[in-house]
Amino acid sequence: MARTRRPLSAAAVAVAALAAASLTAQAPQAQAAPPGAKDVTAVLFEWRFDAVGKACTDSLGPAGYGYVQVSPPQEHIQGSQWWTSYQPVSYKIAGRLGDRAAFKAMVDTCHAAGVKVVADSVINHMAAGDGTGTGGSSYTKYGYPGIYSGSDMDDCRAVISNYQDRANVQNCELVQLADLDTGEDYVRGRIAGYLNDLLSLGVDGFRIDAAKHMPAADLADIKSRLSNPGAYWKLEAIHGAGEAVSPSEYLGSGDVQEFRYARDLKRVFQNENLAYLKNFGEAWGHMPGGQSAVFVDNHDTERGGDTLSYKDGANYTLANVFMLAWPYGSPDVHSGYEWTDKDAGPPNGGAVSACYADGWKCQHAWREISSMVAFRNAARGQGVTNWWDNGADQIAFGRGTKAYVAINHEASALTRTFQTSLPGGDYCDVQSGRVVNVGSGGQFTATLGAGTALALHAGARTCSGGTTPPPPAASGASFAVNATTVPGQSIHVTGDRAELGAWNTGSALKLDPASYPVWKLDVPLPPGTSFAYKYVRKDASGSVTWESGANRTATVPASGKVTLSDTWRN
Repeated sequence: MARTRRPLSAAAVAVAALAAASLTAQAPQAQAAPPGAKDVTAVLFEWRFDAVGKACTDSLGPAGYGYVQVSPPQEHIQGSQWWTSYQPVSYKIAGRLGDRAAFKAMVDTCHAAGVKVVADSVINHMAAGDGTGTGGSSYTKYGYPGIYSGSDMDDCRAVISNYQDRANVQNCELVQLADLDTGEDYVRGRIAGYLNDLLSLGVDGFRIDAAKHMPAADLADIKSRLSNPGAYWKLEAIHGAGEAVSPSEYLGSGDVQEFRYARDLKRVFQNENLAYLKNFGEAWGHMPGGQSAVFVDNHDTERGGDTLSYKDGANYTLANVFMLAWPYGSPDVHSGYEWTDKDAGPPNGGAVSACYADGWKCQHAWREISSMVAFRNAARGQGVTNWWDNGADQIAFGRGTKAYVAINHEASALTRTFQTSLPGGDYCDVQSGRVVNVGSGGQFTATLGAGTALALHAGARTCSGGTTPPPPAASGASFAVNATTVPGQSIHVTGDRAELGAWNTGSALKLDPASYPVWKLDVPLPPGTSFAYKYVRKDASGSVTWESGANRTATVPASGKVTLSDTWRN
């Protein structure tokens, strides 16, 4: 059914025409970030705004992230599931993640840390059903007092059923959600008003949710109405073979998320050879790299299984290392929480007391990933040089004279003399924290363990002190234990301190399996603290198995952390 629209004024028609023309004319200039800027975004999925601000100060700013993306801030339907955030009932900032004051404080804090803020924005639809929203607003489907009524919705009230039919995709309802008629001048104005409100609070850009369910010209018109029409836009337009709507239609408005990138990485890391990645990007049929937003996973794909996720161990970690080292697209690093129920909302309603506690994964802070953000910043503008592969799952490449990375995705160690274009001298391998000496001819010899990487860049010439040293370690213990498990099992640590659960297995701290079979966890403890500890294994039924032997002991130094490298005792 054709969409019905309120009549547009002549001025509005002119604006729409200019926007549509601009959509085509300006496409080659669209890019992830201004030249020279940091282009990595940490996507803190379903984090409360106060926790996001703290992360900007504690980890994102020091690591060199350019942006943080926050989950939708507008009022939404009630419920604990994550997807309630994507069913808006008004444009008030009154969701479960914080109110207007908390949102503004977060933006200001992140800016002070040098991190820009992107807001996930739901503008294609409103909520289904009826009830009272998280901010107290009453609503019914097609009736949102003070904002929209049934006349502001598309005429098609059926669920989208045919992705080969453009009208069906863009006029009908996505999973029964009330579809806004974005061709209507009034609707465009209300959406622009909401986005302008976020801009007034300091937001730097937007992720446009469900973009392909809105015509590209409609979105171009909405963007033209912003107080800052140059604000960064990242559009979710999922590629589907043979579908009527192509993601490339949206390249004129900003970056478009390239879902094929993530799907291809999963296939290569799980079933093919990393050697195939030598020309990864446009040569694989992907959109232009300067206009693409890329990721290893996001909140939808990790649950849908079409990409890697935190559950994939070293495959996932190394895929993120590759993404951040490879000069294609503007990368998103997803940072969410553990789940078994795909609908489950965030732990503690989005409150994050500490990384790796209560199920928060904090992928943005994993050393293997966070260290690559500065690598990418240092390598910006440099092409790929000195590619090497063994024809299978060991690869290495440089980024001009600024950086070099090697990835060993095989089951045995890799020892090799690598040829780089780096100037001679000492560098810090930011993956391991060890010093690597590069000879005057650009060569160095190193050994990479199975499932690990090595990364050198011009911004880290020493592992302590130097040009851009790693952030100083907080006081505490860095646990690492080599322990094999079967699906459903996990490794935890407990000990004689309250911070370690006081020998209570119910309060034992879960270690992270990202570097499986090595499980890791950093725990803050006061300087000089002596403590006893042991590891326990838990399975899905709740049964607990203690490792054998006497209690282990360690002491936190006067500054920094005690690093523990243990092996599970059967």
